[in-house]
Amino acid sequence: MSAPAPPRPPRETPELFGHEAAERRLIDAWASGRLPHAWLFTGPRGIGKATLAYRLARFLLRDTGEGGPAPPQGLAVAPEDPVFRRVASGGHADLVGVERGWDEKRGRKRAEIVVDDIRAVGAFLRLTPAEAGWRVVVIDSADEMNPNAANALLKCLEEPTARAVLLLVSHAPGRLLATIRSRCRRLALKPLSDQGVARILRQHHPEMPETDLAALARLAEGSAGRALALAAAGGLAVYRDLAALLNRLPTLDGEALHALGDKLARPGADALWQATGELLRGWLARAVRSGVLGPGAAHEAVPGEAEAMRRLTGPGGGGLDRWVEVWEKTDRLLVQSDTANLDRKQVLLDVFFALESAARSGPRALA
Repeated sequence: MSAPAPPRPPRETPELFGHEAAERRLIDAWASGRLPHAWLFTGPRGIGKATLAYRLARFLLRDTGEGGPAPPQGLAVAPEDPVFRRVASGGHADLVGVERGWDEKRGRKRAEIVVDDIRAVGAFLRLTPAEAGWRVVVIDSADEMNPNAANALLKCLEEPTARAVLLLVSHAPGRLLATIRSRCRRLALKPLSDQGVARILRQHHPEMPETDLAALARLAEGSAGRALALAAAGGLAVYRDLAALLNRLPTLDGEALHALGDKLARPGADALWQATGELLRGWLARAVRSGVLGPGAAHEAVPGEAEAMRRLTGPGGGGLDRWVEVWEKTDRLLVQSDTANLDRKQVLLDVFFALESAARSGPRALA
């Protein structure tokens, strides 16, 4: 059986699910003839914000007029359309997509968007459209701009040019300058439903069992991007291993824990390690939420974990403060594993020793 194709990047994705209301707002703004010059698309990572931005970009790059009746097909542009193909290939003269650039010295993407990337945007916006009625810039994501880049973008926003639109994608708008936020029309996108995430997963993994689709959708918590990344990395199998360990707390299965640590420490397991970190953080977040709101808030992804969360964080579990504390400790360890290049297996062991301590005793055990 051949492996499923990897998810397409947003500029190549024709479909958009679950954001009909947001798309309608964009269509209405265009049809009014007074389309704002800058939009800020906000919401959790992986729910379709950049896909919507490129969907609007393609629509505008086919538009040579000043608005008009709302199109019955919405913002959709057919994949066989020449504009769609040029946007997908990055070859449209009136579109600039800004992402973190490539660091030649380190052989990987930069950690941030730098000022030269945004200065190029300013120069681009001052040009006359080459082949369409609009010039469009997509910044994905605006949260990744460093301070100099953010200030350069602010200048672009303060001096808007006619027939130009900036589309900013933001997973955490609170990180942006308030002056940037105030100069953009904000469009908040909501997480997808579990059914919506499962529908997208099914397109990419048509042979995946329904139980696996449902479990991945619950773990993704409304983010199709996260669900696809987990599926690609083998995250569901790892989560079942994690859940088997977590559900037995305060007893630790040492053999199973070491086997999982060995698996995550292998060369080439970077994506699986990143997925494991997200899954551990997610389990702790749901466990704390279960303790605060009751067992019904646990959003069980695999059988037995809701009961384990209730037992560990409920009234008889000894209090939520220790679980918040172990959540913070786990996050610190996982961050340090990346920034300080720590041994992954040892990090996993330390996390589970902290979890075991939290399950056996009170908050002071974590000090």
